[in-house]
Amino acid sequence: MPAISPAVSHQPEATQSTPAPRPAAQSAAETVPEAGTVAGIVAETAAETVAETVPVVAVAGPAAPTAPKAARRAAGAKVASKVPAAENTLRILKLLASKRGPMAASNIATALDLPRSSVYHLLGVMEANGFVLHLHEEQRYGLGISAFELSSAYSRQEPLSRLGRPMLASLVDAIGESAHLAVLHGRDVLYIVEERAKNRPSLVTDVGVRLPSHLTASGRAILAALPKSQVRALYPNAAAFTARHETESPIMKYSALSSHLDQVRQRGYATEHGEVTPGFGSIAAAVTDHVGWPTAAVAVTFLEDKLPADQWPVLAARIQKVADELSIRIHGRPA
Repeated sequence: MPAISPAVSHQPEATQSTPAPRPAAQSAAETVPEAGTVAGIVAETAAETVAETVPVVAVAGPAAPTAPKAARRAAGAKVASKVPAAENTLRILKLLASKRGPMAASNIATALDLPRSSVYHLLGVMEANGFVLHLHEEQRYGLGISAFELSSAYSRQEPLSRLGRPMLASLVDAIGESAHLAVLHGRDVLYIVEERAKNRPSLVTDVGVRLPSHLTASGRAILAALPKSQVRALYPNAAAFTARHETESPIMKYSALSSHLDQVRQRGYATEHGEVTPGFGSIAAAVTDHVGWPTAAVAVTFLEDKLPADQWPVLAARIQKVADELSIRIHGRPA
């Protein structure tokens, strides 16, 4: 992309000795990183946007020389921060995604501390491209079909399993025990990553397996991070609770589950003692998204007689660290 040079207004020679101020557009152009990189693409787009929004300044004297291309290859991230329209568009999308229902434009403007005129302009462009839907009768805006398509594409690309698999593999190498990643599916947990440790017994938690969430450490970690009303909706009565073995689980009614989840919240991690497979214990921590909603859980399963109870908190801390790192990797926040 050619460098942006300021326009020249020919003035008498007497005024040409005055130093010419450099337009913001030129400054932006001089800080563009190497073309072809992601940062370069963002920076070039930013420079174009700045050039369109900054008025051309008339300066005296000959035109300033075109900035060398090498001089435009630095500090791309700083240029990216000078694209308020793009940033505010993303802020609106994130705000709408965090709400349970559509919002009025005035409420969006207030929540994001933006001028109403800017919000209406951005919403109009987003509506034209299908990212928001205007509900005329309610005078509110909600997410549109294009936003849904982005969500579907996110699921198709399996980012959780792609990001989580190498992290779990490193954890397994470090501790010598098997680890897995699970997501909530109805009242069950669905295992999407399974990393087996060498010379350890096989487990039932293979990829694609579903187990009742109230019986598993993974499920309990996720349930503890949900609002209590959501947990109650998942477990409305005694029929929602099942056991896998003749020895009944201690969690077979909502009051017991609620009490156990309070302990998980206080302790910071979830446990399971032989309720999936006798003799095996598990420790799990939740992976959360950008609004703190539980997206998945990282868990480690082991023979209980091989790991003394006083070592469980130490292992839990390592698991929590992996869960926090995965939360950050998916643009979330630590639990």
